[in-house]
Amino acid sequence: MVTKRNKDGLQSAAEAAAQSTLESRNVQVVDRASGQAKRTSLRLEPQMWDALQEIALREESSLNAIVSRIEQRRTASTLTAAVRVFIVSYFRAAATEAGHAGAGHGTRRPPRAR
Repeated sequence: MVTKRNKDGLQSAAEAAAQSTLESRNVQVVDRASGQAKRTSLRLEPQMWDALQEIALREESSLNAIVSRIEQRRTASTLTAAVRVFIVSYFRAAATEAGHAGAGHGTRRPPRAR
């Protein structure tokens, strides 16, 4: 499911919350204990699935590989919670000055005097 955008390419938080219903999808992850691939399901909001897919595209990886990396590194939370934290952390890192500079946009300039 693709998130609807307004004419500026943005969606208000209220619009996103009104649309938000959890979607279950199966993913294949490498089990930490056995090292074997296993299928599990995750329930995430459509916007989270969109963000996870965008990360996979940006990282030139598969969704399953991204979730497997999250599974390998998580400690005390559920996989679903770890995925949400990963998504937020990924985009927060991109929103820093260094992240914007690496992407070639978003450098903060002082406002012009009027």
